[in-house]
Amino acid sequence: MAALAQPDPQLLAKQLVIGENASQRPLSSDEKAAVLLLALGPDFGRPILEELDEMEIRQLSRAMVRLGPITQDMLDSLLVEFVTRVSSNGTIAGNSDTTERLLLSFLPQERVDSIMEEIRGPAGRNMWEKLSNVQEDVLASYLKNEYPQTIAVVLSKIATDHSGKVLAALPEELAMEVVQRMLSLDPVQKEILEKIETTLRTEFMSTLSHTKRRDSHEQMAEIFNSFDRQTEARFITTLEERDRDGADRIKALMFTFEDLARLEASAIQTLVQKMDKKELALALKGANDTVKEVFFANMSSRAGKMLKDDMEAMGPVRLKDVDEAQGRMVATAKDLAAKGEIIITKGKADEEMIA
Repeated sequence: MAALAQPDPQLLAKQLVIGENASQRPLSSDEKAAVLLLALGPDFGRPILEELDEMEIRQLSRAMVRLGPITQDMLDSLLVEFVTRVSSNGTIAGNSDTTERLLLSFLPQERVDSIMEEIRGPAGRNMWEKLSNVQEDVLASYLKNEYPQTIAVVLSKIATDHSGKVLAALPEELAMEVVQRMLSLDPVQKEILEKIETTLRTEFMSTLSHTKRRDSHEQMAEIFNSFDRQTEARFITTLEERDRDGADRIKALMFTFEDLARLEASAIQTLVQKMDKKELALALKGANDTVKEVFFANMSSRAGKMLKDDMEAMGPVRLKDVDEAQGRMVATAKDLAAKGEIIITKGKADEEMIA
């Protein structure tokens, strides 16, 4: 195996040849990939394997196990074919993982996360979390063309509250059929689940990421959210003079520190637990009485008293420091929402905004 790690492909190829007299035979695409990876060896093959997802690695592993004898002529032909194809194409296809690694080599993590989130579309750590962040009518429009059993499996895997919204957006007859299937749904075989995930990734999520056009007012609302209060007020005031409707739409989309007081009690309690106590005290130091009362109401008497004591002990604080603390508190709430730990609501109770 040590010889396989050498950089010379021809030398590696000799180590691969099993049975020099084996007959020449055509190779499937999986077998070709398996041969190339074996020829590259652990040192050079590992970086390629790291770019593949679990399903692709299993697929290649099965091909390697079933490969059988590979002659020198077969390997030479395959290498020529590979080089010819790469040269004729003039490029090599990339993916989100390779792009992210490249960006991380010269950009900070926060900036890369922002770029990749916009490219990928709905946020989430796996397929089901991503689907839970897809607008319900968009997901329902796609699923209505699938078999009821497939829809039932998908809805059983995504977040319950989002599943209900998607179900309500389906045609009534189809929705009732899906409900019946979900009631009698047996544990889904791993192979079937993987096939559904693959289909969703290739036919739905990839298309969604490329076709989704981000609303300019939503993007501007995020930019305004990053301003300190004085800058935000200046821009909003100027924009109101030039474009009242646009300013109103941006303000409706913005999620501010004051909006934290409109969160569910459980969400506020989770946020308080996640915040650094000094940071929380500084943020609430500059809050209005309504916001303060909401947060204190969601704390124990002892914790509330300790927090008030910390706030009083601070004395006068700079507005800039308060704005920054409140901004970090809003950012923490958005991170918790992205992880599914809380739900962020903006305005009316039925207007849900997933950060």
